[in-house]
Amino acid sequence: MSADTDVEALRREGRIVVVGASLAGLRAAESLREGGFTGSLTLIGDEPYEPYDRPPLSKQVLLGLEHAESTALPRRRDIDAQWRLGVAAAGLDRAAKHVRLANGDTVPYDRLLITTGTKARPWFHPEEAALDGVFVLRTRDDSARLLRKLAAGPRRVLVIGAGFTGSEIASVCRERDLDVTVAERAPAPLVGALGGVVGAIAARLQRDHGVDLRCGISVTALEGDQAGRLRRAHLSDGSAIDVDVAVVSLGAIRNTEWLADSQLAAGPRGIACDAGCRVFDVNGIVTDDIYAAGDVARSPHPLFGYQFLSLEHWGNAVEQAQIAAHNMISTSLDRRPHLWVPMFWSVQFGVNIKSVGVPNLGDQLVIAQGALTEGRFVAVYGYRGRVIAAASFDSGKWLGFYQQQIETGASFPPDYALVDRRTETLQPVDPEFPDPHLPTHGPTVTLTGHSPTERRVQFVAPRA
Repeated sequence: MSADTDVEALRREGRIVVVGASLAGLRAAESLREGGFTGSLTLIGDEPYEPYDRPPLSKQVLLGLEHAESTALPRRRDIDAQWRLGVAAAGLDRAAKHVRLANGDTVPYDRLLITTGTKARPWFHPEEAALDGVFVLRTRDDSARLLRKLAAGPRRVLVIGAGFTGSEIASVCRERDLDVTVAERAPAPLVGALGGVVGAIAARLQRDHGVDLRCGISVTALEGDQAGRLRRAHLSDGSAIDVDVAVVSLGAIRNTEWLADSQLAAGPRGIACDAGCRVFDVNGIVTDDIYAAGDVARSPHPLFGYQFLSLEHWGNAVEQAQIAAHNMISTSLDRRPHLWVPMFWSVQFGVNIKSVGVPNLGDQLVIAQGALTEGRFVAVYGYRGRVIAAASFDSGKWLGFYQQQIETGASFPPDYALVDRRTETLQPVDPEFPDPHLPTHGPTVTLTGHSPTERRVQFVAPRA
């Protein structure tokens, strides 16, 4: 039987299993049906809910503007799927081609898509993490519980980590007129994602809005009373602060533990796959029946030195899921690469922060529009003589232009004589990213793998 005949049989009557009832999982399922797949489709999720939208959980839900239960993702179409919700995947038998569930059931597949995403990194001390008043924020239930606590009017909230999520939570606290302390072990907020130059502006933004921001500081212990309620936090400088609520925002852990015995290239950094979303095994050989998409996947990108990118981006989850779905039911000649340019946004303290590309790959930075002193600007990042990323504070209208510059390998530093800007010079500076071996909070892109010696890439992304 030819490969093309196998694909046609799969499209008609095959069994596709999606592990991860997430944004990526849902969009992949819809794309499979839109692409003509008429076989059996099963979605497995460890939460009891059908896929919902996560970005509102740290913004609208915590402000009481939206209910956690109303964050269900809109459906593009009926997917005619079997839902296995509230039960996690516990193992994968590649020889038998089935997924083992935590309740002992097995689910057979012909093609498998893994979209298990990430979970919040917990507080390092389990007994302290169990105190009443200690939270993480990742799930719908997490957001609902934290909202109830914030609405009760705690005396002070401690946010541990000033990445994007931690900074958004601090912003919510100030909008609720709550006293909030942010402890960040790096020199500034957002430093892992955008560097110290831009991070200094984020720090000023927080302090201008009344946040007690403490950088270069770690929380060493959380202390509770005899009733098990959080009462105090101890810091690395020897000080202590009285708090009723602590939100642990130390980044994410990719959900790959259930694949420990699968012999797939899966670990703490995610699941390695090729540009077509096919997963590698531990020997670096690509599989043809297992795919990955969303936050849990990491794949090479020609625009960024063929680094393997793990992206915690909403748009990436959608785009990669659609590419994976297409490739799962296509012949090799019809498969497509996933070449989405990373984009991210965050709203905090009234400022709209957006980025395109991979800022933390940059080795130089210029302010191309606006001014740091005014808090309204576009920072453009360069890598080996070409534009690699841009980040904006209340200047998002420029990012489409810089996306084109990234896609075409435009030279850095940029020199656009007709661009409307008030910046007098475009003198590159060090973006001040921390040593990659030192932990920081909140980067939205993780880089792994080698970087080729090729200094320029000429590439134009396909446009619909």
